[in-house]
Amino acid sequence: MYWHTVQVLGVRMNNYDLFIYAIAALLPLSACMLLLQVNPYHALVIRGILGAVAALVYTLLGAADVALTEALVGTMLAITLYAIAVRSSLVMRLGIIQDDAASEGDFGQLFHDFRRIFGQRHMRLELVPYTNTQALERALMEKEVHATCIRQEQAYHTAVRVERIYKIMQSELTSQATALTYVNMPDSGEKHQ
Repeated sequence: MYWHTVQVLGVRMNNYDLFIYAIAALLPLSACMLLLQVNPYHALVIRGILGAVAALVYTLLGAADVALTEALVGTMLAITLYAIAVRSSLVMRLGIIQDDAASEGDFGQLFHDFRRIFGQRHMRLELVPYTNTQALERALMEKEVHATCIRQEQAYHTAVRVERIYKIMQSELTSQATALTYVNMPDSGEKHQ
């Protein structure tokens, strides 16, 4: 292959060197994009691009073994594990009584408000039905759910065990259909003396 020689900043380079430098410049650019990304799903795609660019740079520099390792481990495996972690950690589990899930009235509007609040943070809202109030309260205490929503007379009562979720709901919940309370749970990892 024939490469043309050019002079850049007083240094003689051929087009192949310029090509490598141009591709290598994509590494810090994609890394900065990854750091500044708010949406975890977009960050997942950008992480894949970062790994592919790194593998391409290694290939162009003659390190095929390192490029293959980067492509398989650094890109494919990392993205797979990250996708599993993102998918499982961005879920807000809301415990409800089975009968409340069937009624669409006030609970339908409240559910829509919850979904809007958590959707803005790229979280899924998962409804977990229970047969009675005792089972629902036990699920909250055993940390099976993050919050419970129980119908009490004319309105709902929502108890939240995660302080950050409580603060988000407290500041953004516009519906007056529920009373919101924070339940301070003892940390099971603490050592009692």
